[in-house]
Amino acid sequence: MTTIRTFLAVAASKAWHVHQLDINNAFLHGDLDEEVYMVLPPGFQGEKPNQVCRLLRSLYGLKQASRQWNAKLTTALLRDGFKQAAADPSLLTKGTGRDYIALLIYVDDILVASSELANIQQIKESLDEAFKIKDLGVLGYFLGIEAKVTTAGLNLCQRKYALDILNDAGFISCKPVSTPMVPGSHLSQHDGTPLNDPGSYRRLIGRLLYLTATRPDITYAVHRLSQFVSSPTDIHMAAAHRILCYIKGSPGQGILYPTATPLLLKSFSDSDWASCHDTRRSVTGYCIFLGQSLVSWKSKKQAIVSKSSSEAEYRALATTVCELQWLTSLLQALQVAASEPAIVYCDNKSAVAIAENNVFHERTKHIEIDCHVVRERVTQGLVKLLPVSTLNQVADGFTKALPISLFGSFVSKLGVQNLHTPPYGGY
Repeated sequence: MTTIRTFLAVAASKAWHVHQLDINNAFLHGDLDEEVYMVLPPGFQGEKPNQVCRLLRSLYGLKQASRQWNAKLTTALLRDGFKQAAADPSLLTKGTGRDYIALLIYVDDILVASSELANIQQIKESLDEAFKIKDLGVLGYFLGIEAKVTTAGLNLCQRKYALDILNDAGFISCKPVSTPMVPGSHLSQHDGTPLNDPGSYRRLIGRLLYLTATRPDITYAVHRLSQFVSSPTDIHMAAAHRILCYIKGSPGQGILYPTATPLLLKSFSDSDWASCHDTRRSVTGYCIFLGQSLVSWKSKKQAIVSKSSSEAEYRALATTVCELQWLTSLLQALQVAASEPAIVYCDNKSAVAIAENNVFHERTKHIEIDCHVVRERVTQGLVKLLPVSTLNQVADGFTKALPISLFGSFVSKLGVQNLHTPPYGGY
């Protein structure tokens, strides 16, 4: 999803044409490289008893089908002059300048972007000749994400998907709340009474996880609740229902990618030290902007227990820097050259000092070597660390549940927009 968001953010900024297309019966195009047999179809009589047929092409439901289809499509595009991006093989590019064209593939759904419509039409004709495509025209609805081009830029939301979740859960007429999680709440694995039907909780959390593709405001709450899918309780379900009440207030909220924004990487890194009461592990939170476009964010519990808040912040910095390094490589494939180092804002002075100090002293020798990737990238000039006050730390909302006043400020800084909010306040 980060690749898709980055692809669309660059396209919106450069005013590229973005079209989408679908391959008809994609999996049936794959050629099998190994011997696969299946029982004869009903009604087919073989010459001998217990006969089977050997497959030369893949079928839907075959475990090799998706891989063989991907190999067939990739081979055809490489033969046509495209190159796979090193950062993500699902992104293929060709040409430079006005002849530049980029393809983003998700199984059989393809996005095509270029500054010239003639380039897009040419690749459509080439793919139709090889596979038979369904031309869906200008980008409008991709992988459950609604895209709307306005004078301000490109807006992405999942309003229909959000309303389906509310309707299936019976919360379509619930009373909205202002925050997705009660501020200061501390959920634990052993709170409450185990649910009689844990599957309903797991299905709900799974659907909410996909909703975070365009809803960074619920990312922390969903991350927190996803840790209890193995044995959910009534308290965990009540917390999940609060997220639904929050979504009810703005089901059409999504991300805005403005036009003509400078394509420079800027990120915020934060952590909440020992916030998990069950494991005493810290939570890493970061968000990365490409100009004014939010393209990547994460809320995740750290792998090990940190001995200090400085160590927890330093580990969060390492995670952020690795994501920035990958995004830099991805942007190079999209013909976006990094003219300046990526900015990383951190509100912990000790963590910044550790990253900028080459002396391996007593305070840092218990930290794994891989965390010092931050120090290497600062030396190489890939990133530049800058301090920021806690009040201006955008990533704070990815590490803890915020009160209403701070949460409103957090959402406003993410660059989200709700195109579906009518003036009378309905949904």
